[in-house]
Amino acid sequence: MPVDADALVLLRRIAEALERAAPPASPPVDLAAADAFVWHPSPARLQPVPRVNRVALPLLKGIDRVRDQLIDNTMRFARGLPANNALLWGARGMGKSSLVKAAQATVNAALAPEGCRPMKLIEIHREDIESLPALMTITRADPHRFILFCDDLSFDADDTSYKSLKAVLDGGIEGRPDNVVFYATSNRRHLLPRDMMENERSTAINPGEAVEEKVSLSDRFGLWLGFHKCSQDEYLDMVFGYAEHFALDLGDRDGIRAEALEWATTRGSRAGRTAWQYIQYLAGRQGKMLAE
Repeated sequence: MPVDADALVLLRRIAEALERAAPPASPPVDLAAADAFVWHPSPARLQPVPRVNRVALPLLKGIDRVRDQLIDNTMRFARGLPANNALLWGARGMGKSSLVKAAQATVNAALAPEGCRPMKLIEIHREDIESLPALMTITRADPHRFILFCDDLSFDADDTSYKSLKAVLDGGIEGRPDNVVFYATSNRRHLLPRDMMENERSTAINPGEAVEEKVSLSDRFGLWLGFHKCSQDEYLDMVFGYAEHFALDLGDRDGIRAEALEWATTRGSRAGRTAWQYIQYLAGRQGKMLAE
């Protein structure tokens, strides 16, 4: 039966409209483009990070024990040995996310002479946790080893996206691929607010089981690394460590010491972040760049 010309034009317009409405095809993933990426779920893609904002490992002061534990775990993972997912929790500004990025760079550099394929660091944002299965589809079939990194991970009372993370970390039919490890930082040890936990316990028929499902999320992390507020001496070690690394003028050490302590007091915090902020102030006052 011949098709009417007007009908052909209409069908063509419908086909073109459907093509425009369809989501664009995901670009091919070039994992050789960089050693670090940021995951974007819509459309699904890994955005290369040409230069990672990281701090050299020797500059991370006051966290020697947890530093060594994370480096050891990461080294085993890079060598293809069993390794744990890691939860870095505790005080703000004490170098949790900096340690994750430094660990990847340190281990890659240490294993490079052995001809090992470099690990890739992929940052996934907290709000994209539900897209983890899609990311796993990409990483599972690739020969590289991947550190999936989520900074400042926590969940609120009405948030159910933690279920996707639980399935990826330890459960589900497929489970976590052998070439993937998950590192997360959080101010909360159990990833949810204490008042929420207490409220659910007080209103539940079985208080012991009321929050078990959510609390059990942190159990999926085999390595718990606690970061605590540093002492005055540790804080000053950070300040002078940064200053020496960047070759700042330390002629008046007593004056810098007093000024750095005052800086921390006015901010109500002695932490690595506070020390770095003071160093930025000091370098700017001295007219010097903080270049690696």
